Amino acid sequence: MVRHFKIILITLTLLFGNKGFSFNRIEKVRPPGVIVDYNPYSTGKYIGSPSIIILSNGDYIATHDYFGKQAFERKLGVTVVFRSKNKGKTWNKVSTLQGQFWSNIFEHNKELYIIGTNKEYGDFIIRKSVDSGNTWTTPENEENGIIFKGRFHTAPVPIITFDGKIWRAVEELDKNHKNWGKMFMASMAYADINSDLLQASSWKKTNNLPFNGDYLDGSFGAWLEGNAVVDVQANKVVNILRVHTNTPNAEKAAYLTVNENELNFDQQKGFINFPGGSKKFTIRYDEITKRYYTLSNIITKPYDTVAATDRIRNTIALCYSNDLKNWKIAKTILHHPDMYKHGFQYIDWQFEGNNIVFVSRTAYDDEFGGVGRQHDANYLTFHRIKKFRKIHNEK
Repeated sequence: MVRHFKIILITLTLLFGNKGFSFNRIEKVRPPGVIVDYNPYSTGKYIGSPSIIILSNGDYIATHDYFGKQAFERKLGVTVVFRSKNKGKTWNKVSTLQGQFWSNIFEHNKELYIIGTNKEYGDFIIRKSVDSGNTWTTPENEENGIIFKGRFHTAPVPIITFDGKIWRAVEELDKNHKNWGKMFMASMAYADINSDLLQASSWKKTNNLPFNGDYLDGSFGAWLEGNAVVDVQANKVVNILRVHTNTPNAEKAAYLTVNENELNFDQQKGFINFPGGSKKFTIRYDEITKRYYTLSNIITKPYDTVAATDRIRNTIALCYSNDLKNWKIAKTILHHPDMYKHGFQYIDWQFEGNNIVFVSRTAYDDEFGGVGRQHDANYLTFHRIKKFRKIHNEK
């Protein structure tokens, strides 16, 4: 009888898992945190681009998209939206967005937005919801959500406001390159905070900074998934990007500055040591401690000799900096000893009082054998770090 009951529960999971989990699945194994969504690896559709926001009414909104051989993201992206009314304990799916990919959500003037592309390397677009994510505008032209037409790459990256403008990093593709990484040109999009964000005319973009194979003595492979951050000491917007290399245990990030809406890079000083810098990370500034924080995929033994550092995603650590250029590891938050089929990755997070809440694109064991590789996540999971300001390796 118990076995039959368990089979029924597994069947219900497969049928209704993409609507969010508001009940406890009976499993032999389950990932850490709260399961927001689950999709078996066998479907060929993997969970990507996690994003989270805390609305002004206290609700949590989380999103993710699908990628993989059965997701068809090269033709049309699909993003699903979840809401929690009890601080992340349970989640319900509230909408599905056709033609939305590589996106993050944010709230502006108490209205909810999602910004990203319409597909893999597609147009740069934005949507708005006035009912907490139940319904959304549809980007059809430059009057209602298509910001820039062309070929763009991005991820769930921070939105900030500075000097009366909204800022967000994005990478435009270089027509002179076709290979992954080499085609990514760093740039920043921005709009007046009082403008209609659905209007393309409200948005402008800095110059593009292209790939340069001479950077890092020839070991530079790409910069991507940039973070718009205010450098408080310099009183300017900067773009801090993930840096792809194949140098074991030597992870970097790129520090680019915005001067009078022009993006600049000093190759002699612009590369900084950054724990987890070869994977996607999110940086936010804490007004209380005057520190910058991130949750990143640091590299631990025995994987510190692996050249493919961008695939080491089995450890998440809370890291911090006083100046955006010197980073320290405060504490390991999540870890699994196996890097090949386990990953906590593409973390997006928010401050909430004394806590940090975050969502993870999680590759983990399930009752069907887990995943084929750590990159292809089968879960979206929610987590909370309590009293994060007390977690430091130095005072």
